[in-house]
Amino acid sequence: MPTTAQLAEQEQLVAVLREYRTESYRSLLEVVDQSPVLLIFLRHFGCAFCRQALDQVAQIRDQIAARGAQPVFVHLGSPERAKPYFDYYQLSTVERISNPDASLYQHPVFALSRMNPYLNLLSMKVWKGWLSGALRKYGIGSIQEDGHQMPGVFFLKERKIARGFRYQTIADEPDYLKLIGPAS
Repeated sequence: MPTTAQLAEQEQLVAVLREYRTESYRSLLEVVDQSPVLLIFLRHFGCAFCRQALDQVAQIRDQIAARGAQPVFVHLGSPERAKPYFDYYQLSTVERISNPDASLYQHPVFALSRMNPYLNLLSMKVWKGWLSGALRKYGIGSIQEDGHQMPGVFFLKERKIARGFRYQTIADEPDYLKLIGPAS
C-alpha cells in the first residue's frame, strides 16, 4: 500500500505530465498513458555529450521499442533549433519537448541540478570522455542554451517514475536499456 508521501509524489508527477506538451501538442501524460516513456533531458546542443546521447538513443531505438517503451526528449532549445539535430540522428519522429526556461528540468519531481559549465574542465571523467572520442566524433559547439543545466534520464511507467538517472558530470553515460528493464 503506497504511503501518503508516495501518493502525493505521484499526484505531483501526474500534474506535471499533464502540464507539459510535446512539439506535436500532446501532453506528456497522454504519451505516458500510451506506453512507458524513457524521458531524456538533454543539456545544450553545443555539448558533444548531448549529441552522443542522441546518437546512442538512435542506435538502440529498436531495442527500446522492443521493450515496449518510447524515447521522449526534453531540450532547452526552440523547436527550430532542435530540428536539425534530431533530423541528423534520424530521430525526427520521436516526441520531444522544447523547454527553454528549464522549468521541467528544475521541477521538484525531476530536480535536475545546475552546475557552472567551467567546473566540467576540472573533471577527469569529462576529460577522459572528450579524449576517448566524444570531441572527435561529435565535435563541440557554442553554448546557446543554458550551459549550467545538467541532464538526466527517467523511465516513466504507469504514471510513475520507475527509475531515474541524474548526471553528476556531463560525461556520465546512463545505461538506457537498464533503466527500462527487461521486455515486459
